[in-house]
Amino acid sequence: MGKINTLLFDCDNTLVLSEEVAFEGCADLINQIAATKNIPLEKPFTGESLIVEFVGQNFRGMLRSLQERYGFPLTDEELEMYVKKEEDVVIAKIQEKLSPCPNVDGVLERLAAEGKYELAVVSSSALRRVKASIEKVGQDKYFGDRVFSAATSLKPPTSKPDPAIYLHALKELGKKAEECLAIEDSKSGTLSAARAGIKVIGYVGPYKAEERLKMEKVLAQAGASIIMRDWNQFEGYLAAIEKGDF
Repeated sequence: MGKINTLLFDCDNTLVLSEEVAFEGCADLINQIAATKNIPLEKPFTGESLIVEFVGQNFRGMLRSLQERYGFPLTDEELEMYVKKEEDVVIAKIQEKLSPCPNVDGVLERLAAEGKYELAVVSSSALRRVKASIEKVGQDKYFGDRVFSAATSLKPPTSKPDPAIYLHALKELGKKAEECLAIEDSKSGTLSAARAGIKVIGYVGPYKAEERLKMEKVLAQAGASIIMRDWNQFEGYLAAIEKGDF
């Protein structure tokens, strides 16, 4: 393992508790689209059911997955219209009630004070939403312009588990995969980083207690080297990785 000098953080439910907030808005919008397109949903989506099925994907990825499943027409213009509308809905909810993941702010503050690592955000979500999230909770000061979005930074846009956004971040930061460590909470995010050759810490803190054990296995199978339940464990795990214990 090379010397780690860069930490790559997923955003949603890794830095901020945004998944539940965001998926509430996504579910409402997808149900509206389903009614407009006469999509025969078994039952309307809720924020909770959408999280189970699509956690780690951005809204564009969700719509493409639903289009493949149900075979409804969707022009590129419609797709972009819905993506923009989803951004507006989710950002409004974020600005209303977003909060940071427990204990992450203390970790970020210590890492910034130490100055040993470059810190960046690598997300599937739209750049406008990611920036709104980290600004809402005051984390933007740790990342500057080192914020990368699979939905916005890439042409054409994509979504995790495609490794493209991590490969893009490596190129923009001028880093090699072995110099970096990613922190991810989802299967798709873990796969994305692992497929880019980056070592991953899987974070299961935001999951409900009854789901946590299952997600620990899912993230480990997707390529996470260590599973972290609380951000208070991060610095110890980082030190262990640097020593070559994982």
